[in-house]
Amino acid sequence: MSEPTTLTTLDPVALLGVIAEIEGEAARGEWVAAQMRGQGLETNQDDMGNVWSGKGSLLLVAHLDTVLPPRPLRREKDRWYGPAVGDNSSGVAVLLSLAPEVIPKGCTVAFSVGEEGLGNLRGARRLVQALKPSQVVAVDGYLPGVVSRSVGSQRLRARFIGPGGHAWGDRETTSPVPALGQALSEMYALKRPAESSLNVGRVWGGEAINAIPGEVGLELDLRALEAGALAQLTTEVREILMEAARRFGVRLELEPLGERPAGMTTTPAMLEAARQAYLEVGLEAQFTAGSTDASAAVEAGIPALTLGTYRGGGAHTPDEWVEPESLRLGAEVLRRFIHRLKQR
Repeated sequence: MSEPTTLTTLDPVALLGVIAEIEGEAARGEWVAAQMRGQGLETNQDDMGNVWSGKGSLLLVAHLDTVLPPRPLRREKDRWYGPAVGDNSSGVAVLLSLAPEVIPKGCTVAFSVGEEGLGNLRGARRLVQALKPSQVVAVDGYLPGVVSRSVGSQRLRARFIGPGGHAWGDRETTSPVPALGQALSEMYALKRPAESSLNVGRVWGGEAINAIPGEVGLELDLRALEAGALAQLTTEVREILMEAARRFGVRLELEPLGERPAGMTTTPAMLEAARQAYLEVGLEAQFTAGSTDASAAVEAGIPALTLGTYRGGGAHTPDEWVEPESLRLGAEVLRRFIHRLKQR
């Protein structure tokens, strides 16, 4: 494969204009690595596709992967539109723009794979394990957001399996569809623990209108702020799925798809550095809970938070948008945050 074209400047808006149209985390990683090499930075890549440079104890990470595949941007005066233009092409552009400046100051700059979808934080988990940082900051999300608490999650795939058959000739055959229907109804009727969520993101099954399905299924995302609440919700959902299969006489297969930890490791110094960095550019930090690459550090007991660095909306949709000029403001916030954190 030919070497990706390198830009002569690491201006975040110029970087966004390219990275937001590159499809696939491998291609995006190669391009990012080429930009860092073009700045004379020693660059590393592992077998997963993570890219990083530096040997500092503060790990700054932005994820390369996207929910929807990028496509050519629609550029209007104050906004750019396109799937993945914000999450996390903007985070990548902001972090990459500061790499030559912050790496000599004791930072490691990294770009991870596998944050979205069923990636299960595989890239960030590998980076945390391999690099052993003392602090982690994920660059992801909107100004002036600070994700200071990790939302835990459990993801499951459930399959209800029956014999299948002809819609008329085998009309007495057990169908797995009623089991799926009961499970969906009862899960959404659950009285959930406070600060939790339940989402069935995919439902499937059947081969033809005149055939009894041999298999139907769903994919489920459960989240909660507290580990105990997440465990309780997961147990209740599993019981619902098992009871639905038992009641309608079909087989149930349950497959774990991933998990993320619940908790908080952010230090007061990190929170204050974020608050002050935003204040210095005229913004008031908004502290929230979420699920980002920082969760990999939380899982390992390492102080971590996530810093938002752009203005936009519509994440995970085809009409996602950003205000490109806001990335320059985001870069300044990140610069000031690092400076304050290194002073402590």
